[in-house]
Amino acid sequence: MTTSRSPQLRPGRSLPLIAATTAALPAVVLSSLAIAQPAAAESRVRSVPATLAAAMRAQATADATTSQKAALIPAASVPATLPSAMRPAKSAVPAVYTIARGDTISSVAGRYGLDTFAVLKLNNLKANTLIYPGQKIKLTGSKPAPAATPAARASSTSAAVTKAASSAGRVYVVKAGDTLSAIATRHGVGLSEVVKWNGLGMSSVIYPGQKVKVGGGSSSPAPAATKPATNSAPASSGSYTIKAGDTLSGIAARNGARLSDVLSANQLTMSSIIYPGQKLVIPGASTIAPASSKPAATTPLVPSTFLGFSYPAAVVSSANQNKALLNAAPVPSLQQMKSIVADTARRMGVDASLAMAFAYQESGFNQRAVSPANAIGTMQVIPSSGQWASDLVGRKLNLLDPYDNATAGIAIIRQLVRTSPDLDTAIAGYYQGQYSVSQNGMFEDTKAYVAAIKANRSLFR
Repeated sequence: MTTSRSPQLRPGRSLPLIAATTAALPAVVLSSLAIAQPAAAESRVRSVPATLAAAMRAQATADATTSQKAALIPAASVPATLPSAMRPAKSAVPAVYTIARGDTISSVAGRYGLDTFAVLKLNNLKANTLIYPGQKIKLTGSKPAPAATPAARASSTSAAVTKAASSAGRVYVVKAGDTLSAIATRHGVGLSEVVKWNGLGMSSVIYPGQKVKVGGGSSSPAPAATKPATNSAPASSGSYTIKAGDTLSGIAARNGARLSDVLSANQLTMSSIIYPGQKLVIPGASTIAPASSKPAATTPLVPSTFLGFSYPAAVVSSANQNKALLNAAPVPSLQQMKSIVADTARRMGVDASLAMAFAYQESGFNQRAVSPANAIGTMQVIPSSGQWASDLVGRKLNLLDPYDNATAGIAIIRQLVRTSPDLDTAIAGYYQGQYSVSQNGMFEDTKAYVAAIKANRSLFR
């Protein structure tokens, strides 16, 4: 499990926060994704363990010789699409559609029974063209007018340059639903420029209230005399060879460099994977602080065990990398995250008080929470469950993004509610796994979890 302390809870306002989820469990052991019993499943021993941790230990022992297979969810047990009975009826096709957060051209086309290629062609778009919330696209009608003449293109380019120049030095305050690409488009500047001006990566998380530069400097250059003399010389840089156990944030801190500068200098993002032997450029450092010849006795960000269950080293390593990324990235406050969860639940047709009860129990609305099972963020979702949630919503979800993390957890809650006989069973499925609940009933700690979620829910009504 991924709880930060014992799951033996008592309902009430003083309930401890538990970072537990279906995603916390080894997927093949107790996965909420395995709604139907796999055809190849062996007959289970009818002696039911007393707790979820005991079940996990017993399964880990049984699967010791097939550990690689145990890390995978059988493809046949993961529903790739919603059953036809659950699909919403297709709406009448509007002539013009306004893009909402999370939309893709393929998802919009599928919603109205249209061909994706036809929608792309109708709007003179390519498969890799960026779209942004608020953008309007045609769903019916004739193809766009022919390309502009060279003179018209020159005029358009001149206007864009003028607009970009007028925005030089300006700052934009991020609002809920904004994306970097949408902000860049709205201010007539390139996405790569916005990323560079703000020391961000292409996968950086932005949050409401954050200030983002949408111009590269003041509209008129400062007099030469006001520039510090030290700015005339380029900053020195050095090279560092990565060693086992290194992280980008640790390397940057050890050499007195900003993480964003290290990422930019090496054309990396917050989610890039580094490996021993890889060389990095460290900007602003002529000498590089070597890693200690003796491994430092540092405490890992995420422990390797919980409730007596030890997680595989590769899983714990990934959990520590994700924890380091979240620690280095800006994330919403607890109150902002609470609003994100509530807004996302309402948009997805899930009771907001239920979604907030899960988020409160799992992490206390803490987007930086990561468990030993590599359950990530506010809703504590592991990558394999995140992939299933991505299939449910029709787009790729990034669990490090607070909005996507909320979407992933709520998509799973919605599916459990739809496919469970009652609410208690759906809640239990998020913690123990829907398939395990159907075969073994609820473990004692699962019953405590269900009671805690129901008590939490009353706090948010």
